[in-house]
Amino acid sequence: MKNLKLLQLLETVLGKGKPTSRGNISFFSPFISHHKPKLEVRSTPDENGDYTWHCWVSDKRGKSIYTLFKSLNQPKEKFEQLARIIQTTRYRAEKQEERDTVLQLPEEYHPLWVYKKSYEYNAAMHYLKERGVTVFDIIKYRIGYAEKGSYNGRIIIPSYDASGNLNYFVSRIFRDRETMKHKNPAVSKDIIGFEMMINWREPIVLCEGSFDAIAIKRNAIPLFGKQIQPELQKKIIEEHVQDIYICLDADALKNALDIAERFMNEGLNVYFVELQDKDASELGFEAITKRISETMQMSFEDLMMMRMGMLWK
Repeated sequence: MKNLKLLQLLETVLGKGKPTSRGNISFFSPFISHHKPKLEVRSTPDENGDYTWHCWVSDKRGKSIYTLFKSLNQPKEKFEQLARIIQTTRYRAEKQEERDTVLQLPEEYHPLWVYKKSYEYNAAMHYLKERGVTVFDIIKYRIGYAEKGSYNGRIIIPSYDASGNLNYFVSRIFRDRETMKHKNPAVSKDIIGFEMMINWREPIVLCEGSFDAIAIKRNAIPLFGKQIQPELQKKIIEEHVQDIYICLDADALKNALDIAERFMNEGLNVYFVELQDKDASELGFEAITKRISETMQMSFEDLMMMRMGMLWK
């Protein structure tokens, strides 16, 4: 059984398990006396994530370990342990399924570093220039756009993992139109934005969106929202990052403080960059760099005072 914790739990109820020729696990049956282990439990979950079981002598059977425990009148604690193990297993399976889904850029994507003689191309380049995005940024972040299809009239900014595989992309309209400003793929955000460009031995800057990260330019990771996802949090701790700058918009103060506290409890040096009424992309490279350099390390007292300040507002 690949799930060692589940096997250990089963053995506390049924005794020592033994592998079968079918690759499952057999136990001495609690339903009938027999000299051989005749209660067989699946070693891998079925398509519903359940572990079916069958006693070959009494012909008792069930579709899940829950029904097995219920038939044996197990105490509440056993069901609670089982629930935690099964929930974790299903979560991991779902995450693996998400990773196995190959994300691709829209078919209409055209790289903006490749000149195209069209009004849309010029409009896209003008929009990026107005936002402080340079030609170097376009090449570095592989920024493109679309002139047709469902992403027509949108800037497209891809994100790649450490192996160079696409793990997310964002799109934003670059002309005034009555439509959604942002159109992003319906996939998990539990990834590390711009991971391919991150040096984990240097200070990390956490920000909200791709344009913010591009404005900061160096070692900036977009959260694609206001919350830090488990994958990124785990990576930061595993890589023993020493210094982390939290650079979220003013309307995400509570989220920013939660992130700060989480990493301070892990022993990281946390710097809380106050943006006030502008985000990093609106401030631009020089202004945001200045604010980051002037930010002092956050203490638990600072954290407490900021939380109290939120209550007083």
